[in-house]
Amino acid sequence: MAWRKRVVLASSAILLGVVVSGAQQSGNSDDAGRVTALEIAWNHALEAKDTQALEMLFADSLVAVDADGSISTKSEYLASIRAADFQPSQAVNEMTKVHMYGDTAIAEGIFRIKGTEKGKPYLHRQRTIDTWVKMNGSWKCVAAVAVEIPGKKEN
Repeated sequence: MAWRKRVVLASSAILLGVVVSGAQQSGNSDDAGRVTALEIAWNHALEAKDTQALEMLFADSLVAVDADGSISTKSEYLASIRAADFQPSQAVNEMTKVHMYGDTAIAEGIFRIKGTEKGKPYLHRQRTIDTWVKMNGSWKCVAAVAVEIPGKKEN
């Protein structure tokens, strides 16, 4: 089983590298597409619990607001992903729309995550707003907000 985890982690790192490399080599005309790809890379990194890939996506000043209203710094957010009781099995965007404002992008979306936490299965649907800023030629997420979409809870 350990080799599978290594393969997933290596695949996530390669995917993130390709996305970041492409983002740095292309012109400004498709920055929205690059930000969308980074949102997808974020999901793959969550599924794999690949905090090294997430580290590359986030600005050091990241502020994350979780669906329960709690606020996390970059290091706190990454620690929550590393936690043994956090076991995501699926993380996907049902919808993503990116709005460009020069070197700032606002990604709005609907995000779904499924897994187990503290031994209990969960399925969450959330509306998300992620703010990305182009810093030294690379897109970094500086703020992330998730709000739970009320509805029938499924396991």
